[in-house]
Amino acid sequence: MFEQAFRNIDDVLRKEAGCTTELDYTEQTSWLLFLKYLDGLEQDRADEAQLEGRKYGYILDKRYRWESWAAPKGKGGELDHNKALTGDDLRDFVDDKLFPYLQAFKQRASGPNTIEYKIGEIFGEIKNKIQSGYNLREVIDQVDELRFRSQAEKHELSHLYEAKIRNMGNAGRNGGEYYTPRPLIRAMIQVVKPQIGERIYDGACGSAGFLCEAYDYLKAAHPKRTTAQDRTLQQKTFFGKEKKSLAYVIGIMNMILHGIEAPNILHTNTLTENLADVQDKDRFDVILANPPFGGKERPEVQQNFPIRTGETAYLFLQHFARLLKAGGRAAIVIKSTFLSNTDNASVSLRKSVLGSCNLHTILDCPSGTFIGAGVKTVVLFLEKGSSTRKIWYYQLDPGRNMGKTNALNDADLAEFIALQPSQAESPKSWAVAAEAIDQSTLDLSVKNPNRDEETRHRRPEDIFAEIVALDADSAETLASIRALL
Repeated sequence: MFEQAFRNIDDVLRKEAGCTTELDYTEQTSWLLFLKYLDGLEQDRADEAQLEGRKYGYILDKRYRWESWAAPKGKGGELDHNKALTGDDLRDFVDDKLFPYLQAFKQRASGPNTIEYKIGEIFGEIKNKIQSGYNLREVIDQVDELRFRSQAEKHELSHLYEAKIRNMGNAGRNGGEYYTPRPLIRAMIQVVKPQIGERIYDGACGSAGFLCEAYDYLKAAHPKRTTAQDRTLQQKTFFGKEKKSLAYVIGIMNMILHGIEAPNILHTNTLTENLADVQDKDRFDVILANPPFGGKERPEVQQNFPIRTGETAYLFLQHFARLLKAGGRAAIVIKSTFLSNTDNASVSLRKSVLGSCNLHTILDCPSGTFIGAGVKTVVLFLEKGSSTRKIWYYQLDPGRNMGKTNALNDADLAEFIALQPSQAESPKSWAVAAEAIDQSTLDLSVKNPNRDEETRHRRPEDIFAEIVALDADSAETLASIRALL
């Protein structure tokens, strides 16, 4: 229904000098989609108020509403070309009047969880890169064809938007920053099994893929929901934080398209929070995350953590373990080198996790799971409150080379999901008792005892991925040493 409109938008944006990558296309599409969505939301609320005999107070002043500046309509519902801005007039209005007006909402909002605050935050972080007013008019006309009113329309738009995010993820080395493969997310959720009434958190939410998939899972698991349950899902279930501006905007838009009107996503550096200040009210029942790996944090940020390290993913792992409620469950993607690194921080962190949580499952992901990342990963499944007694490993092997044209799919993970509840042994799965782990190194490496010698030979791409990961670790260590000189 809307796929052609998305293609047309990208075709126009490719003509823009200021839009050169998939990231730019998604960013520019996002702010326009948001304003179009907001227009539909306001119309729905106004219609509802009219039926109830009350007056509706619009969020936006009339001249800044979509129907006034972007798509003024004639009596027959067609675009009124006499009122519709275009060319330099349109660009100047957007840059000099619309964006400053929308940015000011952040100061006027009553709180960070309001739609007004989201408006101010979004338009304070991005700018219009479409410098041709004529190209902008073409894009607006395409966006105006999109509809958000029915669930079917929202469902299709959410799928198309997810495809744009996936293309961003495939566009470069930092793909995993924006896109975690959805089949992997769905498998993580099916193991963790969130429930309505639980609080679900991702402190490095990126494009909000985990939160959106968890929302879809809970809706499918509870098709006959009450109004109170729907309100709980909308307002009290999903919480996220994101440091980077573009990812924050995309995450907000992605959740909106999935049906959450005012997402509880904060634009902040999660790691600046001191773990010593965490109280019970700050904790969550479920944590789902793929924190950035390979990043670096300043020494003053490291001071917030018991185990100090420059490795961003290790700081996030401490953050998640602290924010998990007693009895809470987590599924966290991390570099596979975490399982075996011998530096003090890695060993200390493994000791902390094994002691404070039940690390009951480790899913070993094949090379190529994350397009363009060049890093091998595992998923840690944790329960807070008791120490680890046994770890069940599953070595995911789809039997093919992974890549853009052979991406991970749901069928690849079906056996893992089926075997995990019973933690059954198979050619790809085995268990290790906690007392069998070397207490001096706490090495948790993936070593499948059920593979015969013939199949133990590692694939070249696996070896290459480990070399890349080890090189990155070596570079980090050398940088740390250089900083001390």
